[in-house]
Amino acid sequence: MTLNAPLDLAVDGPIARLTLNRPDMRNAFDDTLIAALTDAVTAAAQDPQVRVLLLTGAGKAFCAGGDLNWMRKMATLTDAENRADAARLADMLHAIWACPKPVVACVNGDAYAGGMGLVAACDIAIAADNAHFCLSETRLGLLPATISPYVIRAMGERAANRYFLTAERFDTATALRLGLVHDVAPAAQLAEAAEAICRTLCANGPGAVQASKRLVRDFAGKPLDAPLIADTVERIAAIRSTAEAKEGVTAFLEKREPSWRRAD
Repeated sequence: MTLNAPLDLAVDGPIARLTLNRPDMRNAFDDTLIAALTDAVTAAAQDPQVRVLLLTGAGKAFCAGGDLNWMRKMATLTDAENRADAARLADMLHAIWACPKPVVACVNGDAYAGGMGLVAACDIAIAADNAHFCLSETRLGLLPATISPYVIRAMGERAANRYFLTAERFDTATALRLGLVHDVAPAAQLAEAAEAICRTLCANGPGAVQASKRLVRDFAGKPLDAPLIADTVERIAAIRSTAEAKEGVTAFLEKREPSWRRAD
């Protein structure tokens, strides 16, 4: 399955590779790319063959945020039209964050503004050592409102407060220290490193991976009280009775590969 520009979607076995394909615009998004990415993530999430999504950019940049020509049009829109336009961007980010399958960001170059939102919405992010990051909205008299829930979760309130306000550019070492990205690789080895993460995800039980993602989404920030503890009991009891769990435990005891790993 392949979609034409501005986004390429190619499914190769259990991996769906999504490539932002506007290299001449540093993969900045407009309404067309936003719609294409939302549709592609939705399609991959519903494809039973796909177990992990890999998001990257064509050319030298990952994503420069909003296309300035697209943003210029916003000044001519009515309030209702601006709300609808902002909602489409919010829906795209939420589609990535809420995707039941893991989404890996392969940050091949600079990620600015909304591009940082894409990185933060993904489950795992690995960046090239020459990439840079910037929450540049305040330089334009704007604010990073739509991406803020994901960025704050990824890098923490204190760091987000600084970079939202200052619009400073920072490097991958800082992104790694703040938790925005999980790993950094030399640019020439980035694709290989991202593929290795995808293979690691595919080696695990697909149902267990998806349930673990829901676990983090549902429990993060919640009080450690009796209802939460009871919920954990229900979830582990439910998954123990699945065919996947039975196969995984049996394969471990028999010292063989589980069926989902052999299928890959």
